[in-house]
Amino acid sequence: MDTFELKREQARLARRIILRDAISTPNTIGAVECIQQGDNLLAAVVVCNYPSMDVVEKKVAILPSPLPYKLGFVGFREMPAIMDAYDMLEEEPDILLVKGLGINHPRRFGVASHIGLSLNVPTIAVNDSLCFGSVENGKIMLHSEIVGFEITTREHSKPIYVSPGHKVSLGTVLNIIPSLIQYPHKMPEPMHIARKVGKKKVKG
Repeated sequence: MDTFELKREQARLARRIILRDAISTPNTIGAVECIQQGDNLLAAVVVCNYPSMDVVEKKVAILPSPLPYKLGFVGFREMPAIMDAYDMLEEEPDILLVKGLGINHPRRFGVASHIGLSLNVPTIAVNDSLCFGSVENGKIMLHSEIVGFEITTREHSKPIYVSPGHKVSLGTVLNIIPSLIQYPHKMPEPMHIARKVGKKKVKG
């Protein structure tokens, strides 16, 4: 993996990321989860009505893993399988949740930004660990900028870390994520459903 070239590509593409809301009130929220399955990557994508969280659609794609996992370069690895699954959808979600990083990334171009730009869809990154930056008063700071938020979604649980990917503002990220949490799950409900769909397919 030539990380030097990949870094250049990320820095180039990051300049095209938009941090304004492309949609004011979403009617549907999607989520995608990638799971390693031997030498393959399984991508499960779901679309849910908002705010009811009723599942509208779910699709799964399995492709050979093009690259080994490396923090900071996940988009290059997961994009093919995710795009395959996404292309099967009959109805595109208004906002897509992506497991991983958004602009809370050294080059402001995590997997959620990569997917958002490639699919031209608003994306929000959701992760269960803080990979880069530091947290100050609930805000994720990187290079002296606010790039996301730390949100505690369940009592006695570790927080989640959320960030804009593309075509979503910081304010929308902060406002919409808490509305997607359903007890007893820690992650936003569409992500919980996508993971469940993916795990079921792996077992099946």
